[in-house]
Amino acid sequence: MKKVLPFMPERPAKPRNSGITMVMDKGLSIREAEDFMSVGSEYTDFVKLGFGTSLITPGFEKKIAIYKKSGAIPYFGGTLFEAFIVRNMFREYIEFIDKHEIDLVEVSDGSFDIEHKKKLEYISRLSERGTVISEVGSKKKDVVFSPDEWVAMMKAELNAGSVKVIAEARESGTTGIYNEDGSINNKIISAIAEQIKLENVIWEAPLKSQQAWFIKHFGANVNLGNIAPNEIISLESLRLGLRGDTFFQFLPDDLKQ
Repeated sequence: MKKVLPFMPERPAKPRNSGITMVMDKGLSIREAEDFMSVGSEYTDFVKLGFGTSLITPGFEKKIAIYKKSGAIPYFGGTLFEAFIVRNMFREYIEFIDKHEIDLVEVSDGSFDIEHKKKLEYISRLSERGTVISEVGSKKKDVVFSPDEWVAMMKAELNAGSVKVIAEARESGTTGIYNEDGSINNKIISAIAEQIKLENVIWEAPLKSQQAWFIKHFGANVNLGNIAPNEIISLESLRLGLRGDTFFQFLPDDLKQ
């Protein structure tokens, strides 16, 4: 993207390792997917076909083709992986992703409790097939991990073969790395940021306030996920200091008077 204004941060070109934006498709129609890609393809790295929607969304195969053609990488939400695993259908899951030519796979245990050693085995086995990202944290509000547990699980999953770890927040942004009101859980996020390379973490941040917080603290090229399709341009504006929340973030001091 050609910069029109000075003092805008540099954004790496796709395929990028940092500054990744993962968008959540919770059941877009084919036409909506086309419209989304018509404006968002340059800024979208991954498109998660959320939770188990792929099993019931008409024409989702066409959406996969649309995303691939536009340069975005589609993949199935981790809840779909868990839905197969809870039914003892790991082989059938591999057959399903192979059938639809999905290279990127998400391994999670946010809804169904999987022994972590077993989760690491799934990551290792799937990493031999393609690219794996794994999600850490539970969707259940009564399941709370300490900061040290978050870090230990992330390190283990990266070592097992995940190329990125996702910090769980749900699509509501009110659990995992956030408090119930959507505010930042500083202890957890600080512990992760101190011990895990930022380029290896995708922070789920569905709310604008959360997105702005991460950009202010970790820069324009922080990895962010669970972004709504109609928020992709808004998020890119935040990343570039073209929105009120980050307007002064990248300007030199003499322009901040």
